[in-house]
Amino acid sequence: MKRALITGITGQDGAYLSQLLLSKGYEVFGLVRRSSAAEVMDEKLRWLGIAAEVRLVDGNLTDLSSLLRTMRDVKPDEVYNLAAQSFVKSSWNQPLLTGAVTGIGAANVLEAVRLEAPSARFYQASSSEMFGLIQEPVQTERTPFYPRSPYAAAKLYAHWMTVNYRESFGLHATSGILFNHESPLRGIEFVTRKITDGVARIKLGQQRTLALGNLDARRDWGHARDYVKAMWAMLQHDTPDDYVIATGRTVSVRDFCDLAFAHVGLKADDHVVVDERYLRPAEVPLLLGDSGKARQRLGWAPDTSLEQLVVEMVEADIDRLKFQGACR
Repeated sequence: MKRALITGITGQDGAYLSQLLLSKGYEVFGLVRRSSAAEVMDEKLRWLGIAAEVRLVDGNLTDLSSLLRTMRDVKPDEVYNLAAQSFVKSSWNQPLLTGAVTGIGAANVLEAVRLEAPSARFYQASSSEMFGLIQEPVQTERTPFYPRSPYAAAKLYAHWMTVNYRESFGLHATSGILFNHESPLRGIEFVTRKITDGVARIKLGQQRTLALGNLDARRDWGHARDYVKAMWAMLQHDTPDDYVIATGRTVSVRDFCDLAFAHVGLKADDHVVVDERYLRPAEVPLLLGDSGKARQRLGWAPDTSLEQLVVEMVEADIDRLKFQGACR
């Protein structure tokens, strides 16, 4: 039975990855940073019905000693580093924290793997935000990076450290440059979930308007459930490498709104307003990925269309709100 260690296990990707690995017979361990919100820490794992099957381990990406102990205790075959301060807008308000967790934290995990589990296969969650002010209309593994936020800059450091540990120490270290991927488990602070939650509230009569930032930003959106399959496939390949994971289709935030409102029989233009408080200091206007390398080498392809993703998220938020109302 293989053992997998996942940092960021309580997030969207960590929960779906845990579900996938458990279905494949893995023992799954999750590194968690204890906090005052411990009672809701495993909420996403519980939503998928797998909380009891995952073993949580105390640790912190900023504390190398805890990572070394974790590697010694767990003895993982695979390590997935998904943990980060991942809310882009917050990274301007917390640039040093973002750098310490998202950037240096990844280097700490790599160092712990090198010292205590050098035969383990390592996955780094890189991000399409590293492309930032895009240098090519369609982004591949060869497209130059141009990060436009502290989050993206920190992710770029982690990405290149993964390449360096692979080339310097011979680690099986791979980066997945994942474009935007969403699901009903996405945090409410992210624009897609903010949209679907807002649509659900407006449909149920709980609010009348939805305030958003830049409606013209275009993103390549897929489903997190599909994207974690790519993570796993990368670590099954004998040769470590870097892969873009994307759908190859880009739409605007406005288009996403139109799809979500249309599903409940409403028009986005009647409810969406632009609020400058939600604009980024430096915008990334367009991201569009080419996942041809992953499709060819890993046999990966997304299974869920954007339309299916939007419907799933809206319906989940409607169900959540109805359940909350029934519990009052």
